[in-house]
Amino acid sequence: MRNRSFLPKYRLLSVACAAATGVTLPGLVYAQEGNVIREEVVVTGSRLSRSGFDTPTPVTVLDQEAINAEAAPSIDQFVATLPSVQGSGNSSTSSGSLSAGGAGVADMNLRALGSQRTLVLLDGQRNVPSRSTGQVDVNTMPQGLIKSVEVVTGGASAAYGSDAVGGVINFILDKEYVGFKTRADYGETSRGDAPNGRFGFTGGLEFAEGRGHFIFDTEIFRSEGIHYESRDWNLNGYQAVVNPRAGESGQPRFLVSNNVGIQAYAPGGIINLVNGNGPGNDPTGLVGTYFGVNGQPNQLAYGDVTGQWMIGGDWERLLGSMRGTNSLAAEDNRDSFFGRVSYEIAPNTNVFAQASYAGYDGYSFYIRPTQQFNVAVDNAFLPESVRQQMIDNGVDSVRVRNAHADVPASGTVNERETYRYVVGADGMFSAGGLEFDWDAYWQTGITETDERQQPTYKTANFRAAIDAVVDPATGEVVCRDPSSVSVGVGDDIFFADPGCVPFNPLGVGVATQEGLDYVLGTPNRQQELQQDVFAFNLRTNSIEGWAGPIALAFGGEWRNEQIDGTVDGCFAGCWKYGNYLVTKGEYDVTEFYLEAGVPLFEGMDLNAAARRTDYSTSGGVNTWKVGLTYSPIEDITLRYTQSRDIRAPNLAELFDPGTGRTNNVRNPNAPGGSDEFLQQLTGSTEVGPEEADSFNVGVILQPRFLPGLSVSVDYYDIEIDGVIAALSAETVAENCFDQGLEEFCRRIDFASADRSNISVINLFRENLNRLSTKGVDIEATYAFDVASLIGDVPGTVTLRALATNYLELITDDGNNQFDLAGALSEDGSGVPDWSYRFTAMYTLDNFTMNATIRGLSDGVVRNEYIECQPGSCPESIAPNFTINDNSISGAAYLDLYFAKVFGFGNSTTELFAQVRNVFDEDPEMVAFPRFQGSENRAGYLPTSRRFFDTLGRTFRLGARINF
Repeated sequence: MRNRSFLPKYRLLSVACAAATGVTLPGLVYAQEGNVIREEVVVTGSRLSRSGFDTPTPVTVLDQEAINAEAAPSIDQFVATLPSVQGSGNSSTSSGSLSAGGAGVADMNLRALGSQRTLVLLDGQRNVPSRSTGQVDVNTMPQGLIKSVEVVTGGASAAYGSDAVGGVINFILDKEYVGFKTRADYGETSRGDAPNGRFGFTGGLEFAEGRGHFIFDTEIFRSEGIHYESRDWNLNGYQAVVNPRAGESGQPRFLVSNNVGIQAYAPGGIINLVNGNGPGNDPTGLVGTYFGVNGQPNQLAYGDVTGQWMIGGDWERLLGSMRGTNSLAAEDNRDSFFGRVSYEIAPNTNVFAQASYAGYDGYSFYIRPTQQFNVAVDNAFLPESVRQQMIDNGVDSVRVRNAHADVPASGTVNERETYRYVVGADGMFSAGGLEFDWDAYWQTGITETDERQQPTYKTANFRAAIDAVVDPATGEVVCRDPSSVSVGVGDDIFFADPGCVPFNPLGVGVATQEGLDYVLGTPNRQQELQQDVFAFNLRTNSIEGWAGPIALAFGGEWRNEQIDGTVDGCFAGCWKYGNYLVTKGEYDVTEFYLEAGVPLFEGMDLNAAARRTDYSTSGGVNTWKVGLTYSPIEDITLRYTQSRDIRAPNLAELFDPGTGRTNNVRNPNAPGGSDEFLQQLTGSTEVGPEEADSFNVGVILQPRFLPGLSVSVDYYDIEIDGVIAALSAETVAENCFDQGLEEFCRRIDFASADRSNISVINLFRENLNRLSTKGVDIEATYAFDVASLIGDVPGTVTLRALATNYLELITDDGNNQFDLAGALSEDGSGVPDWSYRFTAMYTLDNFTMNATIRGLSDGVVRNEYIECQPGSCPESIAPNFTINDNSISGAAYLDLYFAKVFGFGNSTTELFAQVRNVFDEDPEMVAFPRFQGSENRAGYLPTSRRFFDTLGRTFRLGARINF
């Protein structure tokens, strides 16, 4: 693992900065310059130098004051609180991405359309992806130099290229910064856990009499995470399960209840099947025997059994090795360095070069590796009382399910290093009586990943090691015949090591270190992603038109994306988790665009753009945008935008060779109601680009009678056809078993004719879905002097409000149509009906106080479900299942920030303090009946961490020094 102090390549620089400045850090503020950008700059949503133009596309700008007041430990945590950003991922929400390499990536997701449909830029330039699915880790940005963040909530493919279906998030650097500043902060929760700290140093200076400029930024961040721990709100056995009485008239299909525990798995193993008989119909009395400390057999008191769960009885007894194993917070360690130098080689001509490095290592736990296996009557580890009971009842073997308290939890230990090199030039010239400005750059970006698992077991070795007997010649415990044990899929067959070491799975505290060493290993994959880009832009704003200057922009881009890597040679069904495969392939893109801004008449401007894009894999496609702004009077501006946008398949969607993932899925034909399987997810070069049609209409109010007030309201409608997707294994199983759709059953490889044993679920990428969303964005800012309202009271107050009303978010897979608006699903695919963020900032001289209220409205588990009480429910037919409680309460959180600036000679020091979730609100409980057949539910939090605060009250203290 990478050194978690400073990396050697800039260790000396960091130590020198720390020694010179001490431990100090930045605050973070929120500000929103909202709706109309009147500066002569190029902003997200347009490539024009728009002197006198207003963009018809809604743009939210978060300036440096805003970023400072938020006091977030990383920029992604701040941007993710915007109402228009929903379902973004971070290291704590991606802990289950074991074989896909996604753990640790902080991605942005506009409109909940998927992070792969949000284009993330740095100063308008592309960035190398952090994983094969195309997402850019926004924490690779030089955070000490970020001047502003611009968010456009709508299609921008014509202006910026592929992937901008949901919108664009553009991080703008302060390339003119002069001086030096240092920052440091420290935070932890009110319970004293999740400690984290950050230190950074930023500098900028001019040279060669101002013709040259150099800036740099370096930062380290450390966070310990929270592992193997459950908060009080996660101790009540809250879960949604199939109603044990679901077959009776008037009973709901699903029950949401407390006191629900897993009955099919135990920390030291539990017998759950004897001669085909499970709980409630076993005449031998062996079912329900679980193995405790030192293998001591005990008998479980069953409650109402439903699949792998039960309600009541000893519901809590078997949760010990599962609950809390999904990390509440991941461990994160980040190091970064950014440097840029520019030089004016001639009047109005500049060249520049920049280089950056961002390193990440971290880990999180998913769940202890579960397993089901047969134990023969002559197994050496069986307690004698259980063996005798088997002999007395003529039982040759029993089926045991184990949650392995003696085995460490599975999870990821990922390292990621991103290098980015850019050279370019920009300038101005005159030709034909017109003034032009231009820029061009070449970029090479490389992301190197080292993806490893926490120790997990090698399936063939595990099966051989637990099948242990007593050697009659020596009296020693030995493996029965390890050379005969094999696992695999297709041609990939793996045999157990003949040097087998017995492993005792029956009990807690019974495994030997030698046995653990034999069955456990660390799957590993190393991959390299490379992105090469050449782009140029040419702009003018001096063409005389009939109603004012006409602005034009023209440009092009060539981009090559490629991926390759190595894997440890044991994959497919070899491991419980981490069945890595190497993704290998490349494609290139060539595109040209033209954009125009034309004043039509007094108060009305036209903005139009067109782009031609050619992909080496799927051919050419055209995108376009047309927009209007109209100000009938100074106080009111109306805006309208219509666009055609695209997203082409990424490297994973094209070239995935078949990502393997071992899991459990609900199977009503299987004993116990769930079945272990291997998931195979395959890419396809036959998939084509997604096509989206976006529509936006809005109004901006800036009344002259109330100076300082700005309000905007925008309605949006986005429809995407040919969505590149793969159905989840849970969806395939649900459509097969619950809806009886044979086309989905054909995607499942069954190991038995009665479909009671799943071996593989085959998934593949295809243009199969339709995705659409509609909603309303509301944004308001009002700034005023307090004295104007309250006599001689000094100071200034700035009120800001952001809110989004998600009217619908519809997915259509050709068989079912689901509206996810208001559905607060665990995987983040849904959105609340309302998401909002209100801030009130008071400033007086060198003192700042900021209060933020952020939250979301009440929601449901799923919109298709019918809520009814037992005894009064209608017939339950998929997908309109009945449930006794379909409601999920909303939430509101209060955050406070205080900062004071002190002057010391030529330097200033700002001290700040922040309290997040002031009232220590617990997250709302969320039940997930769709996933009730997976044993992983017992390890997951019974809430949605993408929507609710799961850590509770947190504190952060820090300082910034400018000198």
